[in-house]
Amino acid sequence: MSIQRSRIGALVLEDGRIFPGTPFGARRPAEGEAVFTTVMTGYQEVVTDPSFYGQLVCMTYPLIGNYGVCDEDEQSRRPWAAGLIVREYCDRPSHWKARETLASYLERWGIPGLAHVDTRALTRHLRTHGTMRAILVPDRTGLTDAELVAWAQRAWTPDREDVVPAVRGEPATFGPADAPHIVLIDCGVKRNIIASLLRRAVRLTVLPYGVDAATVLALEPDGIVVSPGPGDPTRATDAIETVRVLATSGIPFFGICLGHQLLALAAGARTIKLTFGHRGGNHPVKEIPTGRVRITSQNHGYCVAHDSIPEQDGWQVWMINVNDGTVEGLRHRSLPVLTVQFHPEGSPGPQDSQDLFDAFVELVQQRWRARTARPIVLAGEGA
Repeated sequence: MSIQRSRIGALVLEDGRIFPGTPFGARRPAEGEAVFTTVMTGYQEVVTDPSFYGQLVCMTYPLIGNYGVCDEDEQSRRPWAAGLIVREYCDRPSHWKARETLASYLERWGIPGLAHVDTRALTRHLRTHGTMRAILVPDRTGLTDAELVAWAQRAWTPDREDVVPAVRGEPATFGPADAPHIVLIDCGVKRNIIASLLRRAVRLTVLPYGVDAATVLALEPDGIVVSPGPGDPTRATDAIETVRVLATSGIPFFGICLGHQLLALAAGARTIKLTFGHRGGNHPVKEIPTGRVRITSQNHGYCVAHDSIPEQDGWQVWMINVNDGTVEGLRHRSLPVLTVQFHPEGSPGPQDSQDLFDAFVELVQQRWRARTARPIVLAGEGA
């Protein structure tokens, strides 16, 4: 069968644009927000990133599936993307770690895919007109274009409600008891964030989104991390007050992506939706104090409004995006708080920003050493 004849599926956008394609993965329709990511590798990390919950993800790199799927690349307990759109899908992967094909993996989790799509045209369309409601149908036989577009126009998208509860995990503890203690609030944490912290010899307590500040503080943490997660940050009302209390407690605080946005909202700033978001592994970010530029992994559709940051309260813009000048990091003049909009853990993407975990853990260790210090008793004293 020719590719043209096999393109019975379609991605349908709310503005009426229809992109035909060949179905793979689960043979079921899906609704969501159509977005694109520019990472060249790491499709398994993409679909298992909880921040992609409810989104139909277009991979701009043209060949997907060629190294299969393996357990080590999972970033969460399951894939979260609503659907996957690719140019060319490879169903005969070649990699020594591969355990199954991407198609069988998506089918197992009930996630549809669409191949032979003009992903370049789709990406250009979304860049021009913005991310939008969409549907992915594996077989549009019997449905008119008008019916498909009407369906897309009423499609559910993750900005309609607080979707963080859908991806949060269960409480967990890691690491030795006699180490600096970090509490991580799981809004959709990726496994490499946990791994990046544990490589620095800490004790880690993971608590699910919705936990209150009193519960966190009762654990006597030496540091607090608020993880990335999906959706509109203004919908995550369960966390904003918690973050406000924790960030002003004097305990070292590290907010990543959604955690960064929640900190900004808690401080009194605003967040705004970007036209097409920042999703990919090649976004340049500049540190304002040093002028240093780092290449970062990003996955967000919202950003902090620069003109809303309450500088009179000590908050400072720490980093900006080189491409569009949007806020990429915040610090405080006197509190041990640092936040970043991007993903320092990569996965997928560069590991250039692992030093941010070093900087945070150094603050954590300083607090731990001060908290656990004991007076030195010299020989013969106290006898």
